[in-house]
Amino acid sequence: MAAPKEQIMDVRSVVEVVAAVGDDLEIDTPLYVVESLCMRCGENGTTRLLLTLIPHFRKVLLSAFDCPHCGERNNEVAFAGEIQPRGCCYRLRVPSGDQKMLDRTVVKSESATIKIPELDFEIPPEAQRGSLSSIEGILVRAADGLEALQDERKKVDPQVAEAIDQFLIKLRACASGDSSFTFILDDPAGNSFIENPLAPSPDPSLTITFYERTPEQQAVLGYLADPSQLGGQSDEASNEGINSVPHRLLKEPHGSVGARAGRQAIAQGNSAEMTEVLFRYSAPEEVMVFPSTCGACMGKCDCKMFVTNIPYFQEVIVMASACDACGYRNSELKPGGPISDKGKKITLHVENIKDLSRDVIKSDSAGVEIPELELELASGTLGGMVTTVEGLVTKISESLERVHGFTFGDSLEEDRKNKWLDFRARLDKLLSLKQPWTLIINDALANSFVAPATDDIKEDKQLTFEEYVRSWEQNEELGLNDMDTTSADAAYSSADAAPSKSAGD
Repeated sequence: MAAPKEQIMDVRSVVEVVAAVGDDLEIDTPLYVVESLCMRCGENGTTRLLLTLIPHFRKVLLSAFDCPHCGERNNEVAFAGEIQPRGCCYRLRVPSGDQKMLDRTVVKSESATIKIPELDFEIPPEAQRGSLSSIEGILVRAADGLEALQDERKKVDPQVAEAIDQFLIKLRACASGDSSFTFILDDPAGNSFIENPLAPSPDPSLTITFYERTPEQQAVLGYLADPSQLGGQSDEASNEGINSVPHRLLKEPHGSVGARAGRQAIAQGNSAEMTEVLFRYSAPEEVMVFPSTCGACMGKCDCKMFVTNIPYFQEVIVMASACDACGYRNSELKPGGPISDKGKKITLHVENIKDLSRDVIKSDSAGVEIPELELELASGTLGGMVTTVEGLVTKISESLERVHGFTFGDSLEEDRKNKWLDFRARLDKLLSLKQPWTLIINDALANSFVAPATDDIKEDKQLTFEEYVRSWEQNEELGLNDMDTTSADAAYSSADAAPSKSAGD
């Protein structure tokens, strides 16, 4: 029997069907066929589209083009679903002779840039579209692309062709594992990924950094509704802020009215979790509202801020913003006061269900350890947050699944998959408290905190605070070694001495 002929649909119908599917991808989504123009011969070919979900990673749209006239074929992977809040940068050190390192899975989105500093080589986003490959595959594809036009270059500019031939020798040496190099994958959209075969343990060869996108990157990605906002937006915001802040400054005394008004102001732009935790200690005396810019759509929004003191800890600044245009919400907790002279190591022995409800403030400079699982998260992995012990463990589990995208997928080897499943089961057992375990938060800036279970923190035998002197490497990472405050100290000293001298006269 002849195979049924594929029905060709128009692009608008496909978009409407894909949008109607939404988050429900448990149903089998069909394969859509769209008539497309071939960029090589100018005739019409066909593009097949499939919307699917990669377990514990992203919703992706797979597309494959085929031209029956000239034989042109290509395929791409595009990312669907929600916009990632931050960009990501993966840096992998590849030693020579390590074939397993070259076989690591790489997901490159259409907005990602690949760099090899040793060769002064960069693959821009438009050179290789979204793809699912390996490190070796990406380098071989780049080398083949450069070599494709060498015959024409030799006729036009022999010197340039000779230089490219010498460069191709070095590039193929990296692709074959004969030379060591550094592979950098930088994606402002946050949708790219490099496999970590040692997960959940940290990989000493792989460094992952998350960063806030610049307005220019927002515009390139299409997340900025009006690119013209890039020019003059800061001036307009500053002028509006000067006129509007004094009128929108809310000052309420302590009491039922003031506490209720302050709590409502913070709750409107903040998560319920942070609001509940912070107001367990005190109500704000002063809530400031000032204009800001949305981190997702770059639209105008309000940022609410107040300063409060947490007992046994320090002064903190709470900031919360909500965008009415796109619905994006963000909350931050910043330390107040001077930089601590020493770091702080907090050790909590979790023994009962009440310990899981302890409030936790983890700064973006703090690392987390759980010795029973041999789990260690470097500083900045989860960012700053206000949560509980239970919430922190849950966020660790979610972060590991998100960062190590294909770890639970069908492509993983069975023994490594079982290792991951066993680790996740052990991580979930922490919340069931079948046996006591230890939570360690190491903060070089001493800006983290775990709430005591007793009124007097000294009476809490399960919680210990240990101060230590930071190493030179820690100060260098925090930027403290290059910080020179002698001029400011001299200015403050002279300012303090002037009133004293006047009083003596």
